[in-house]
Amino acid sequence: MPTPSPTRRAPAPAPPRAPRQAWRSVLLAGLLMGLTVGGYYYLRHQVQLNRYARRAWATLTQGGLTGREKTPLLAGYSVHGIDVSAYQGRIDWPEVARNRVRFAFIKASEGATMRDARFARNWREARKAGVLCGAYHYFQPNRDGQVQADLFARTVPLAPGDLPPVLDVEAANFHDVAVLRREVARWLRLIEAHYGVRPILYSNHSFYKRHLAGHFDAYPLWLAHYEVERPAMPRSKWIIWQHSDESHVPGIRGVVDFNVFQGNFKDLEALRVPPAPAPAPPKALKSKSRHR
Repeated sequence: MPTPSPTRRAPAPAPPRAPRQAWRSVLLAGLLMGLTVGGYYYLRHQVQLNRYARRAWATLTQGGLTGREKTPLLAGYSVHGIDVSAYQGRIDWPEVARNRVRFAFIKASEGATMRDARFARNWREARKAGVLCGAYHYFQPNRDGQVQADLFARTVPLAPGDLPPVLDVEAANFHDVAVLRREVARWLRLIEAHYGVRPILYSNHSFYKRHLAGHFDAYPLWLAHYEVERPAMPRSKWIIWQHSDESHVPGIRGVVDFNVFQGNFKDLEALRVPPAPAPAPPKALKSKSRHR
């Protein structure tokens, strides 16, 4: 008689996955997504984030920025300068001048009605400290160029020996680039006629290449281009390079834009507003001989 085979048992069902393992997967996926998004955001805004991080560190370790922080001067250039506005607060200009800042462009006006609240003080005290000064206007593309030129001319008492006026063109809130160029050209033309010196055009690299290049080559260019060893444009195209917008200069409590001039100090002085022409001497009156 054959031996009966043992009864086969059905395989036991797999135990349900522990809830803890499921949560680990969700957390890991969330962490990876957060790192990806955070990395992308940092790459897009690293300059601002680094600035905030430095300020936070200074606040934790020193109670805030002291106004004594110092950024090393850019190698390869002998003439260094800054540009400032009311954003920098009160500036110790003699201290700034002692730290090899040879020139400064000071914000005077913006758009059709806005005057910088600290222009008059900065203008007076920077010149008194021996810093070679110029003034700039922040151009609003949706406002008439003549109105903006009138505001600047009423605000800035440029005199012989001052640096040329500057038009800052970088605001992208416009719809027609042809209109932008027309109004920029109007401002430059009117201001040149008013002060008797050719203005300087300021813009950042990407905005200039996209909207202004080839249209204002007759004007000296002040180029903003950060995080690069040198501007991407040839040296023949620009005279001033704004290489940083987060530098520190003793005498300024916070960050400031840092610039270099392409040339020596005598070259910079050659750009200044020229002396007013001397009035022509009166012509001698010719006496009429009387014939008897």
